[in-house]
Amino acid sequence: MTLFRPILLISAAAAVLAFAADNAPKPGKMEPAPKAGKNGWVSMFDGKTLEGWKPTERPDNWKVEDGAIVGRGERSHLFWMKEQCDDCEFYAQVKLNKGGNSGMYFRAEFMEGWPKGYEAQVNNSHKDPVKTGSLYNMVKVFEQLVPDDTWWSQRIVAKGNVITIYVNGKPAVDKFVDEKKSFMKGYLALQQHDPGSMVMYKNLMYRKLQ
Repeated sequence: MTLFRPILLISAAAAVLAFAADNAPKPGKMEPAPKAGKNGWVSMFDGKTLEGWKPTERPDNWKVEDGAIVGRGERSHLFWMKEQCDDCEFYAQVKLNKGGNSGMYFRAEFMEGWPKGYEAQVNNSHKDPVKTGSLYNMVKVFEQLVPDDTWWSQRIVAKGNVITIYVNGKPAVDKFVDEKKSFMKGYLALQQHDPGSMVMYKNLMYRKLQ
C-alpha cells in the first residue's frame, strides 16, 4: 500500500492545480481604444509627459514609463484638469500588480485625501473584496474579473444619473441608476492607493456625451 501513496498524492495535487486553472479569472478580449478625433473622442495622455494632469498630493508618486502613466507609493490622486465631466465617457487600458489597488474617478472634486466623486474600482487581488468593475460604495463586484499583471480595458459611461462600467467590453455595472444623483459634474482622475500598489494606465480617452 505504501508504494501507491506518492502516486495518489501526485494525482490529488494535479487535480487541485487543474481546478485552480479552470477557475482562474479569464481576462477576455480587451476593448480597443477609441481613436482621438473620431466620434468626439479626445486623447488625455500624450504617452510622454503628464501635461494636463495635476496630483492632489505627493506628485513624485506619478511617472511616465514605457508610454504609460505609472503610480507608486502612498495615496495620491492624479486629476485631468483640461475639462470636467458631466455626461461623458472615460476609457483607459490598465495594468495592476498582484495585491494592488487603484481606481478611475469621474465627476470628482479636486481635493486632497479621498476625493468626493464616483469611483470605478481597479482591484484584482487586493484584500478589499470590492473588485475591478465595481462602482465603489454603490454597486459591488466580488468576482475577480481580471488576472494580476495583465492589461485590460475599463470604460465608464455616465449619462445623467445612469452609470455603466465596462471591463474588457462587457458590462460589470449595467445602467445603474443613482436615485440620489450624488455627483453630477466634476473631474476625471486616477488613484494611487497605497505603498504596496503599482498601477499603469495608457490610452486614456474621454468624450463628452450630448
